[in-house]
Amino acid sequence: MPLPPVPLPVPGLIPLPECPSSLHLERSCLSFIVNLCHLLWEAILSMEAVMPPKPSDLSIVCFTSGTTGNPKGAMLTHGNVVADFSGFLKVTEKVIFPRQDDVLVSFLPLAHMFERVIQSVVYCHGGRVGFFQGDIRLLSDDMKALCPTIFPVVPRLLNRMYDKIFSQADTPLKRWLLEFAAKRKQAEVRSGIIRNDSIWDELFFNKIQASLGGCVRMIVTGAAPASPTVLGFLRAALGCQVYEGYGQTECTAGCTFTTPGDWTSGHVGAPLPCNHIKLIDVEELNYWTCKGEGEICVRGPNVFKGYLKDPDKTKEALDSDGWLHTGDIGKWLPAGTLKIIDRKKHIFKLAQGEYVAPEKIENIYIRSEPVAQTYVHGDSLKAFLVGIVVPDPEVMPAWAQKRGIEGTYAELCANKELKKAILEDMVRLGKESGLHSFEQVKAIHIHSDMFSVQNGLLTPTLKAKRPELREYFKKQIEELYSTSM
Repeated sequence: MPLPPVPLPVPGLIPLPECPSSLHLERSCLSFIVNLCHLLWEAILSMEAVMPPKPSDLSIVCFTSGTTGNPKGAMLTHGNVVADFSGFLKVTEKVIFPRQDDVLVSFLPLAHMFERVIQSVVYCHGGRVGFFQGDIRLLSDDMKALCPTIFPVVPRLLNRMYDKIFSQADTPLKRWLLEFAAKRKQAEVRSGIIRNDSIWDELFFNKIQASLGGCVRMIVTGAAPASPTVLGFLRAALGCQVYEGYGQTECTAGCTFTTPGDWTSGHVGAPLPCNHIKLIDVEELNYWTCKGEGEICVRGPNVFKGYLKDPDKTKEALDSDGWLHTGDIGKWLPAGTLKIIDRKKHIFKLAQGEYVAPEKIENIYIRSEPVAQTYVHGDSLKAFLVGIVVPDPEVMPAWAQKRGIEGTYAELCANKELKKAILEDMVRLGKESGLHSFEQVKAIHIHSDMFSVQNGLLTPTLKAKRPELREYFKKQIEELYSTSM
């Protein structure tokens, strides 16, 4: 059998020199020696063309947060993913189209479809992604090193930024000047002017912008409702376009998004071009579509195909016409934007028969300056709500000092006078936000350790695990009820 001819050089392959000992092999053995380069070259020539996936092919199995039970694997196709980020691109194409020099800072978990979709947009346009060190306390250092242009965030981080800015305005004069400058810039934003080179930026806001790397041109927030006050201030202070969206894993991240140029707050934007949205009546909560209110339902090519190996849960989420029932309560505003006003999934009834949506209340209470996290609890055997509050370690000392209270963080958390002041501030915010008296907590327990993924109280997407929180604070909750009757 003749030896195969020596092949042409193959790019990327380095041929090895022949072993001298092979010269001593008998001729009969040479028939079994095959040139490695030749073998690889034949393999390359025989390779079949890679078949691109079809839109209906499975792309991702992304598990839901598991806030009320075991996470469910949402099956998302290539068509789902492309539809969702194409909808985002269509909305923003004329004002802030992604560029090759864009840099995205990634600190949200990749189990979060919001993060996955934003990354897909950046990759598709040749941009770069920088991952933070893994410690949220060092995020500011990461921002300065990466100088990102795109910054996807969750409202909790925006709240912390807002609180930190105002905590540094530690005199009445400084606070007045900061609020005055913000109002002047907010007036510009409302008229469609977004810039970072005004006199107010030079005097007040350039340092804030530099803390984010100095290059941010777009911030996208989602996963939970953002405070209108916080959003309005940061749109002015950061001098960049700040968008808010709404969605869930089952619709591949987003289904609504801020319309460019509409910089009003208190809503989550209009439906994306890739889906339709309708509201349906929720009789038990007295929400009616004739009033423009009801449960939000989504249908379109971005809606998932079902839960992995769970047909029963799939039937609960998707109806026979393909509408995804989100469990969120929405309201149409005159401009065609959607406002999230309630939550159907986590609602419970108090002893007097009133329905309560704890997440809505929690989103109001975390706007309190010293509050970092909160958990609102109630059940059908009790007539009022109680809460667990985790203060912000960075803000708490200065906030307490203004009230004449000093000490270590642990000492402040145990201070009864300070606990009373925090509760009063939370109730004040509740009244300003229109909460009914039965929606206000009557007593709170101050907890010094943050809820986290590590201690099992948050999901990988940083949402509260309500059953775990209820069990973890069972003793404290019982004490709150027994001492507040």
